[in-house]
Amino acid sequence: MDLQSMFDHLVDITEPICQRIDSNLASMSIFDTSGIEAWVTENNPKYANRIIKQLKAFAKAHNFDKNFDPYKAAYGSMPAHATANPAIQQMYINGHFCYAYKFGIVTNGLGIVRDITFYNKDFLNAHPNIIVEKKSDSPDEDKSLADSKALLPVLIDFFQKHPLINPKTFLGDAAFDTIEIYKALLDDLGFEKAFIPLRTKLSMEENGYTFNENGVPCCPHDSTLPMKREGSKSHLRSKLPSMKFVCPKMKWEYNRETKTKRRVCRCENPCTTSSCGRMIYIYPEKNLRAYPGVERGSVEWDETYKIRVNVEKSINHFKDSFCIAGRKTQNEKTLHADLLLAGISQLITVMVADKIHQHQYIRSLKPLIA
Repeated sequence: MDLQSMFDHLVDITEPICQRIDSNLASMSIFDTSGIEAWVTENNPKYANRIIKQLKAFAKAHNFDKNFDPYKAAYGSMPAHATANPAIQQMYINGHFCYAYKFGIVTNGLGIVRDITFYNKDFLNAHPNIIVEKKSDSPDEDKSLADSKALLPVLIDFFQKHPLINPKTFLGDAAFDTIEIYKALLDDLGFEKAFIPLRTKLSMEENGYTFNENGVPCCPHDSTLPMKREGSKSHLRSKLPSMKFVCPKMKWEYNRETKTKRRVCRCENPCTTSSCGRMIYIYPEKNLRAYPGVERGSVEWDETYKIRVNVEKSINHFKDSFCIAGRKTQNEKTLHADLLLAGISQLITVMVADKIHQHQYIRSLKPLIA
C-alpha cells in the first residue's frame, strides 16, 4: 500500500511536467492489459505441447476433418488457472498461452504511466462484474470480453484518485468496441473523442442515404464517393452537436468585387436543385459507435491512433528494461510490488529529465544516467 501511495503521488507530481512537454499528448489516455507470467508448472512449454500433441493424435485416430484446430481445443481443455494459485489465470499474450497475474495500465500520449491496476483478489472483489470465466475455445474472444469489462472500473478508480487529471481523448484497441463503453467514455467520463477500431460492421439508419464502412454518407448517385466533412461547429437550432457533410464536388468560390465566398456545386448530375449541392447533418449522440467525436478513416484518425503504440512500448519497457518479465516466483505481493516499482522508476525518470531540461529522456533511463 505504501508503494501504491507513492506511485499515485508521483502521478500527480508528473502531470504538470507532461502538460508542459506536450499538452495534446498529455491529454490522452491509452489503456491496455497484459500479464506477468508466474513460475508455475503450467508455464513450462512442455505442458501445452503435450496437450496439443495428444489432441493431434486423437484427431488423427478418429479421422477428424481439417476444420479441427488442436490449438483452440488445447486452450479449451486447459484449466482456467494454475494449480498452485487460483489467482494465476490462463491468458493469451503475444500469441502464446501462459498463466499469469493480469494487470491493466493507463499511459498518456507521451507513453508515461498514469495508472497501474493489479487484478488481484481485492480489486476483483471490489468490481465483481469484470470477472469473465472461460466461455469459448477462442482465446482472443475471451481476452476481448475480459478487457472490455475491466476498462470502465479502472478508469473510474483512476479519476477518483486523480480528480485534477482530465484527459480529453481515449485510445484503445478493438476489444472496447461496444455501445456501452462509447456511452460511458463520451457521456459519463468526460472524454471528447474515443479512438477505438471497429470489431464488427457499423449498423446505420439509412434514412435515404448510403454510408460507407466508416459511417460517412456517400453521394446518392455514386455509393463509392464519400461526402466531404466540413469543419463547421454549427449546432443548428436543436442545440445538439452535429457533423456536417457536403457534396464532394462542391467548391468554395471567391467574389473579388463583393469580397465574399459562396458554395458552388460543380456536379454534372446534381441530386438537388440547390446551387450549393447536398448537405447532410449527422447527430453523433444517436450513434456514438459510428461517430465517437471524430470521423473514422480521416487523417486525424489515422495520425492519432498511431500513438496507441506508446502503451505497448511502456509495457515492454517495464518487462524488459525493468525486468518484470522472467521472474522466478509465483508470489503475488512480490510481483505486484515489482510492477509498482517499475512505474515509480519511470515517473522519477520524468522528474529528473525535467530538472535537467532533457525532456527527450523522459522514457529513457539508461541514456539519462549515462
